[in-house]
Amino acid sequence: MNKFIVLLVILVAGQSYAQIKMQGFVKDSIGSPLELANVIAINTETNTLDAYAITNDKGRYIMSLNKNAKYKIQVSYLGMKTSEESVTTVETDITKDFTLKDDNFLDAIELTYEMPVTISGDTIIYNADSFKSGTERKLEDVLKKLPGVEITADGEIEVEGVRVQKLMIDGKDFFDGDTKLGAKNIPSNAVDKIQVLKNYAEVGQLSGVQNNQDNIAINIKLKEGKKNFWFGDITAGGGVSTENALYLLQPKLFYYSPKYSINFIGDLNNIGELALTNRDIRNFSGGFRNPSRSSGTNINLGNNNLNFSTLQNNRAKDLQTKLGAANFTYAPNDKLNLSGFAIFASSRIDLQENNAVLYTDESLGIPDEVTEANTQQASDQGIVKLSAVYKPNANNQLDYDVLGRVSKEQEERGLFSSVIGNTDQFEAATPFSINQNFNYYYTLNDRNIFAFEAQHLIQDEDPFYNALLEDKDEYENTANAIGLDPNQINYNIGQNRRVKSNQLDAKLDYWYILNAKSNINFTLGTILSRQDFDSDIFQFLDNGTTLTPTTVINDGLNTNDTQYNFSDLYLGVHYQLKAGIFTLTPGFSVHAYGNKNIQFGEQYKDNFYRLLPDFDARIQLKKSERITFNYSMQNQFTDVTNLARGLVLNNFNSLFVGNAELENALSHNVRLNYFSFNLFNYTNVFAFLNYRKSIDQIRNLTNFESVIRTSSPFNSPFADETFSASGRFQRTFGKIRTGVNGSFNYSKFNQFIQDQRSVNESYNQNYGAEIRSNFREAPNFTVRYNYGIQQNDQGSRTTTFYTNAPSVEFDALIWKAFTFRTDYTYNNLRDESGTLNSFEFWNASLNYRKDKDSKFEYEIKATNLLNIKSQVQSNANAFSVSVNEYFIQPRFVTFRFRYNL
Repeated sequence: MNKFIVLLVILVAGQSYAQIKMQGFVKDSIGSPLELANVIAINTETNTLDAYAITNDKGRYIMSLNKNAKYKIQVSYLGMKTSEESVTTVETDITKDFTLKDDNFLDAIELTYEMPVTISGDTIIYNADSFKSGTERKLEDVLKKLPGVEITADGEIEVEGVRVQKLMIDGKDFFDGDTKLGAKNIPSNAVDKIQVLKNYAEVGQLSGVQNNQDNIAINIKLKEGKKNFWFGDITAGGGVSTENALYLLQPKLFYYSPKYSINFIGDLNNIGELALTNRDIRNFSGGFRNPSRSSGTNINLGNNNLNFSTLQNNRAKDLQTKLGAANFTYAPNDKLNLSGFAIFASSRIDLQENNAVLYTDESLGIPDEVTEANTQQASDQGIVKLSAVYKPNANNQLDYDVLGRVSKEQEERGLFSSVIGNTDQFEAATPFSINQNFNYYYTLNDRNIFAFEAQHLIQDEDPFYNALLEDKDEYENTANAIGLDPNQINYNIGQNRRVKSNQLDAKLDYWYILNAKSNINFTLGTILSRQDFDSDIFQFLDNGTTLTPTTVINDGLNTNDTQYNFSDLYLGVHYQLKAGIFTLTPGFSVHAYGNKNIQFGEQYKDNFYRLLPDFDARIQLKKSERITFNYSMQNQFTDVTNLARGLVLNNFNSLFVGNAELENALSHNVRLNYFSFNLFNYTNVFAFLNYRKSIDQIRNLTNFESVIRTSSPFNSPFADETFSASGRFQRTFGKIRTGVNGSFNYSKFNQFIQDQRSVNESYNQNYGAEIRSNFREAPNFTVRYNYGIQQNDQGSRTTTFYTNAPSVEFDALIWKAFTFRTDYTYNNLRDESGTLNSFEFWNASLNYRKDKDSKFEYEIKATNLLNIKSQVQSNANAFSVSVNEYFIQPRFVTFRFRYNL
């Protein structure tokens, strides 16, 4: 690895030595500097674009050219006549200024090449072909090469550190804007332009009055040959492994025309390639956003689906997936737009994990634990959405959306604990939900704008849990507390739960435009929510019958029949002022809250008023440089399961009793962000600071019996705090892009175990460096190094883990027909006493297609070439820290055939 890095440094230095700099200024006819003028250098011998530059606010440009070469220099600016001159380079740097004249449409110079990057207002436009080397297959392969754009480890798209909210193709939403699905499936050869839309407004009528600086969208412009025609690809393949036969089928078909579009994505494989994870499907919002999201009220309806063990880096011991997804848009006329999608996802996953668990405080007498778990997950999920947008004129817009979701999930888990022996667990659920959204936007005149937004949710969750414990002795105290019959071969516990949620979230906004620089906004809104929670615990007896136990703890309450009603009626006022480089938006909201829960014949009420201030400031230092500051006070309300007084099994070793008198938590939130995207020197910088202080935070009083805990929530009188800082610096030197990044996360929270309070603190640090090439003809590489420190102070116990993770990616187009790709990652985990574990992954693939326009492509792909059996990582939660060994699929070699439409 070290030798490879030295070789790369020599390569970069050699390239820099073989070049000279050309710099100067671009001005108009009266000598004023022209910012964001485009300068391109075309090598007249090869007829290729060798370099490009964009002027800064002083009209200055700089670019690197090869020595002893002849160039045609073209300088362009919107509304100005393009200037063209010939330049011959020698061994010394060149200084040359350009003066552009107003465009009179006579004797226009034809631009030979398009600029790789242009900026128009809040839009950055990338010419995709300028960043392609021939090895790209999907959109994400192109996005990775764009300055300022990143693909995260989770497959999400980020621009200048901000997650992209929406993805469109020719202005039409792709699966309601899902970025991950688009990045991994849209063919790269169909992409002409990539438009990054900053300050993106979902509703054009509100673009001048809403604060959208954190809202970024990407629009993909298709090549002309891809419009009004089907395009995409179909991939089929197979292979063998030491355990079973391998298969793969992935059709990805797209059709776009001015009037309608159709997208279909299919995926059927058992080699661990996931188009969408179970978590992705569950979090697939379909573009729904709560109207009250900025009101200061945050009510949690909870998540009572199965607590699936999550995949690590999308890997598992065995992984079989099926996916079928279809999306359409249809515009019968210029006033009405219809769209929708349907997604079906099915997975069968086997997990194997070993954990070494160290509990919070040695003085509390909780024994450390080693566990071994084998888990089988089965999940079938379906989502359907239909949408309509009616816009009869520029002053009226009506939206309606309905999203239905249904799933069938189950998990079987065999667990061995060094403390309580063997336990077999089974969980199942068939939840469903229906979410509807209605919006109406009306512009009365230049000074008066109205907006009404309403969202209604119906949700039904029915998790079932069963645990069979073989070692009765270690579970005896807990079994006696629950009231189980000890005269059985095993303890066989069952639990039914049912949570029904019904919520209406609506608001009416009115904006009055005072003048060109200020407006005032009034908001009248409400949240009305009802949740019903039923649960009961029972025991399966040896004779096939069931027993309802009589609990000897919790006053004998082991069932729940709880009704929880929540209401929030609020009035918000915000004033926005633009003064020079500043945009200031102070405001507040006044809330009338009502809480009521009824259980066991008793009623608990909590009605109160609260004033929640907020403030937002934006400082636009330059066109592509800004600072944002945001402060908000928020009220956090819990869900019905935390209020229910009856005993609930979160797990066989985790008993829970709710608190009917819980109150809301209050938090102070501060954010400070800095963004800079400088195309003059190809520098991208962003930094984030976040601080949160929570008062009356809901915490648990927890008591351990061995490793079995019983918890009950309460409002802690002690404040919890979190602070995080992160940043990234990127700089491009010719065809080489470098970057460094870092993050720091600190959290302090109060924990209550065995009737003792302790202050737990965690310090997480992550640092990274990267060097990436973007050659058009030569092979390309990416070298990364990540270093992490995880320190946890829990009671009297302090643990520190260190992670080192270098990685290399390499791709090359060979003889314009073969594409070779490989990536290698090494990971080392250690604590203060030494290395705990290290593992490495190596993947490679070789593709063949006759030329870039060929319909047929053949690929051999190998994953986990070193046949690594498991990977290791450290984890921490409120009670413990652990080292987790996670088993993964073995070496797979597959042969694939791809047909390109």
